[in-house]
Amino acid sequence: MSSLIYCTAQFKPRPGCDLELFRVLQSLEPNTLREDGCVQYRVTRQIASPFAEGTSYPIVFHEVWRDIESFERHCQREEIQAFFARYCEAEAGLAEAWNVCIYTDEPALGLV
Repeated sequence: MSSLIYCTAQFKPRPGCDLELFRVLQSLEPNTLREDGCVQYRVTRQIASPFAEGTSYPIVFHEVWRDIESFERHCQREEIQAFFARYCEAEAGLAEAWNVCIYTDEPALGLV
């Protein structure tokens, strides 16, 4: 097991804003990949497959961080705060909805 933090950040674009939101999210990658503690940071878009018919928002970041402190420092960066303010929280933002969750590969206490 590890102290790694796995983050899944999903985004539902406003109608007609798919490509623009995807490109804005891609623009966050270079600086984030240079952050201390960033192991992986890649934005992806959902594609169709008869073997993966689950429901999700169509744009998803797959992130891996060295530890919770690295993840939380990332979330507090001005660039990340500005992204959420402008593209998610603003009434005219590109994202209609979003969902950010973090995970660990450590078992819960008492399950070992």
